[in-house]
Amino acid sequence: MTTMDPPVTLELPLAPPAPAPGCGVCGALARQRAQAADDADLSRATDCSVEIRNHPHAEGAS
Repeated sequence: MTTMDPPVTLELPLAPPAPAPGCGVCGALARQRAQAADDADLSRATDCSVEIRNHPHAEGAS
C-alpha cells in the first residue's frame, strides 16, 4: 500500500525590516528598496531587505 506525504506547510514571508534609527547605511538601503519596489524589481527590493536585516549594529545603540 502506498501512502501520500503530508501536506507542505509554508510560513508567511517576513515583513520588510525597518532601518535602524540614525543609520545612514540602513536609510540608503531603505530608499533603494523603495525605488526597487516602485520599479517592480522585487529581487532587488528583497536584496535590500536582506542587507538591512543583516547590517550590524552595536547592541543597545540607537
